[in-house]
Amino acid sequence: VPGKRIHAIKNVTVNEPFFPGHFPHRPVMPGVMILEALAQAAGILAFKTAGVVPDENSRFYFVGIDGARFRRAVEPGDQLDLKATLERTMRGIWKFATVAEVAGSEVASATMMVAPEVAA
Repeated sequence: VPGKRIHAIKNVTVNEPFFPGHFPHRPVMPGVMILEALAQAAGILAFKTAGVVPDENSRFYFVGIDGARFRRAVEPGDQLDLKATLERTMRGIWKFATVAEVAGSEVASATMMVAPEVAA
């Protein structure tokens, strides 16, 4: 819903390139990758809200994160529900409340800020 919220899905498979080196005895998705997935969902919402069709010259940059929390591990076979809600825009910075869930249970959350690239 442009200007309000987005719900994206990421199917986590054992073939992900980070699993072989990230706890090989019990593969878990790195927290930074969960945050990146949330940031990308928020970026899509920003593009849709701004009415911008992305091309090779359009970018929104991840400029801040507050209150990141991790509740449980995400493993191969999990389906991540990525949710971002636009809280406000101010001076070109877009602020989102984000949450990642697996099977209806929260696994991570954060407040994120993104900003469009400004031409020099």
